[in-house]
Order: sequence, then C-alpha cells, then structure tokens
Amino acid sequence: MYIKTLELKDYRNYNNLFMEFHNGINILYGDNAQGKTNILEAIYICGTTKSHKGSKDKEIIKMDKEESHLRILVERDNVIHKVDMHLKKNRPKGVAIDGLPIKKSGELFGVVNIVFFSPEDLSIIKNGPSERRRFIDLELCQLDKVYLYNLSNYNKIISQRNNLLKQLSVNRKLLDTLSIWDMQLVEHGVRIIERRNLFIQQLNEIVCGIHKKLSGDKEQLMIKYEPNVNEEDFKNKLSGSRERDIALKMTNVGPHRDDISFLNGNIDIRKYGSQGQQRTSALSLKLAEIELVKKITHDKPILLLDDVLSELDRKRQNYLLNSIQGIQTIITCTGLEEFIANRMECDKIYRVVEGTVVNENTFTLEFIHRKTGGNL
Repeated sequence: MYIKTLELKDYRNYNNLFMEFHNGINILYGDNAQGKTNILEAIYICGTTKSHKGSKDKEIIKMDKEESHLRILVERDNVIHKVDMHLKKNRPKGVAIDGLPIKKSGELFGVVNIVFFSPEDLSIIKNGPSERRRFIDLELCQLDKVYLYNLSNYNKIISQRNNLLKQLSVNRKLLDTLSIWDMQLVEHGVRIIERRNLFIQQLNEIVCGIHKKLSGDKEQLMIKYEPNVNEEDFKNKLSGSRERDIALKMTNVGPHRDDISFLNGNIDIRKYGSQGQQRTSALSLKLAEIELVKKITHDKPILLLDDVLSELDRKRQNYLLNSIQGIQTIITCTGLEEFIANRMECDKIYRVVEGTVVNENTFTLEFIHRKTGGNL
C-alpha cells in the first residue's frame, strides 16, 4: 500500500497543491511554520476523516474560504483507489471513495492504513490516560470496524447519559430512564473492553523484542491494560455508582476511564522511568504498532513521521530508519542533517516554503555529503 498523489485546495496555508510521492522514503524539509505538518495532517484526514491534532473542519479550511477539498490516490494490491474529502465550515464533511459517496466514516477505514508518529507521541508514556486511550482508539478504529461501531455508540451514549444526569438535579422523575442508557452503555462498553484487552495482548507479543534491541538487552518492556471496570462487573459497578454519578452529573465508571501502563520488570515507567526510558518505550510502542498493522492487514501501513528524528539520539535514529525499510514513509524535518549523518538513501525530497512545495532532485543528499564529508 502506498500513496501515489495528494491534491489540496484551500486547505490550511495551501491554495492549490499537487504532489506525487515515491513508494519509498519521501522527505519534506523546510523551516518551521511553512506547512510541512499540514501535508501529513491532510493525508491522515483522508485516511481517517479526522485530524491527528483534533482540529475541527472549520479550523482546517483556509481562513478566507468556506470549503476545502482533499484528494489522495492510493495503490493497494495493484488497484488504485481514490479518496475525496470535501470539508465545509458550516456543514458536515462529504467523503467519497472511488467516486461513490459514503454515509458513515467507518466505510473509509481499511482503504488506507496509516501510522502517525510525532514528537507528542514520545510523551505518551508520561502524559495523562486520555492520550494513551486515544492511541488505542485511533489504531483500533483503522483495524476493526466493529470496534469503531461500538466506540462511536458508546461515546454517544455517554454524552446522552451525562446530559440526563444534569437534568436529574432539577427533575428526579427522569430517573427511570437512566436504566435504558445503562443497559446500552454496558452492551457496547463490554465489547470495547474485550477488544482493547486483545489489542494490548497482540502489542505485547511484538513490543518486547523491539524494546530489548533498543535498550541493548538491558530492559524488558511489558504493556499492561488497566481497565476501569472488567466485563463481568461493569453492570454492577455502574449501578453502584449511580448516586455518585447523579451528584457529580457525570458518568464515573466505564472504559472511557481506562489506562495502560508500561512496566520494566516491576517498575512503572510512567511514574519512575527516566525521560530516556519513557522515550525508548514510546518508540518501541510505535514500531510495534507498525508490525501489528502488517500482521493483521497482511499489508504495510503508510508511515508519517512529523519531525521525530530531531527528538531522538543517533542510536534511536538509526534503529527507526532501519525499521522502516520497505514501508512508504513521509518524513518532515527542518534540515537534512539526520539523513546525511545516517547515510540514508531517500527516494524523493521536497522543500516546503510558505505553502509552496518544490520537488528537489534526490541527488541533493549525495551532493551535500560529498561537499561536506558528512559534516555539516
């Protein structure tokens, strides 16, 4: 699987953009705030309908415009698919696959499998539980449409149940209707817990070997799923929390409060790991994510690296760059130093300047390396 082309119109700081990508390593370099990350975001939106930043459609559309158009061509198993995304400021987005409009975003998942890796992901270990739940949800929604269905329904029910809890403070007659939402919440919540548990088991089978290599066989990483409730006791705990929920006007029990921990032996890396241990664990997690996508889909995902190399030391840079061989990778960076230092071969290089993209010849790295002897 790889992206052949990307087209943007009135998107972020781009008026019109057309790009062709190589199925290997593609570099987008330039100063900060020029639009490099916007290109990765556009690709991610075309694969998932959502911004990796959590931005709303109206924030993505060019400031003086009412609509924005995104299009990618993806080749998979020698078949080319076209994904069109039509963003509107005051109306829901329109999405079409191969010219046919889709009604639900879930129909898009599976057409493109994307792994996004940014500097923020290196902090996933020490950040709050919501970041770690988001990591699970973003990947599982791409891999499992049933999970997407259950998560979507669960989030809607949580919202409706919380609204009811707020109304109960002024109208206790509505109390009988709470049981209806509880029943549906448990139904979808139990399925979410089961799938998350399996996902973490699958990650553990892969991440341990990766982490041992990254740490020089000094550490053994294990990811542990920490459900807020188990499948068996969800119903009882939700019932037992009813009065507390009413008092606080929010749902306090369920998988929306899950977490995952990262253990080196008995040491919780979230709390007691050094910054280096936390970053190495985050890198191991992302590399394991790539391998898991390959295992489940029997295909290679598209990897988007947003200025990650500058955050890693030389050893981890080397390991990451060696791990992505054979995977279409689109990398943003401010300069080409890391690639020159690692003598990495790149297939296509783009320079991004103020919303314009210039295709530079791939001999650029070789030329610079000869001129500098590898020293910048």
